Amino acid sequence: MVSPAPSLPKDFSQLSLTEAAELLAARKLPPVESWHPERAGDSAMEIRADGSWYHEGGRINRPAMVRLFSTILRREPDGGHVLVTPAERLTIAVEDTPFHAVEMKSEGEGEARKLVFRLDTDDLVMAGADHPLTFGSDPDDPDPRLHVRGVIGNGLEARIDRALYYELVEMALAEGDGHPAIWSNGARFPLVAA
Repeated sequence: MVSPAPSLPKDFSQLSLTEAAELLAARKLPPVESWHPERAGDSAMEIRADGSWYHEGGRINRPAMVRLFSTILRREPDGGHVLVTPAERLTIAVEDTPFHAVEMKSEGEGEARKLVFRLDTDDLVMAGADHPLTFGSDPDDPDPRLHVRGVIGNGLEARIDRALYYELVEMALAEGDGHPAIWSNGARFPLVAA
C-alpha cells in the first residue's frame, strides 16, 4: 500500500500557497478506486458529524491513525462509505461528511484567487474544477462543502466550518456583481444556486 504524505511540516498559517501546491503534488494516495476485493464486512467504525472517528463506540484519539484510515476511505455508488484495501472492503458509518475543512488560505483576488483548505486530517485541498465548492440550494440554510476526492457528485466531501464559510461570503460580497460567487484556481462557485 502507498503510504500517505506526512503531516504538515509547519503551521498551516505559515505555509505559502507555493509550498501548499508542492505538498499537494507530492501527495500519493492508495488507488482505492481500482480495488474491488470480494471479501466484505463491517468495520464497526463511524465518523460522527463533528468529524471525530470511533471504533466499537470508543473514540480514536490518535491523529496518525485517523489520517491512515482516511487514505483508504471511499464512497460507493450507493452513497455508502467503505474502508478498502486490496484484500477487503469494510463498511463505515458516516453521519455527515467524512472530512471537515478547518483552515483556509487565500491568495489573489477575483478570477485569479486560489483557495487552499486544510482538512481535519491535515490533508490539503485546493478548490477548483476538480475540487468544487458547493453551498446547497437554500440560501437561508447554507450547506458549504468541498469535494475532496472520488467522483464529483458522489465522492468524499469536507464540511466547510462556519467561520470559513463566513470568510468566503465576505470575499464574494466584496468582489460581487450582484450574483455572489467565489473563484478558486480558475473556477467560479456561486454562493446561491441558480
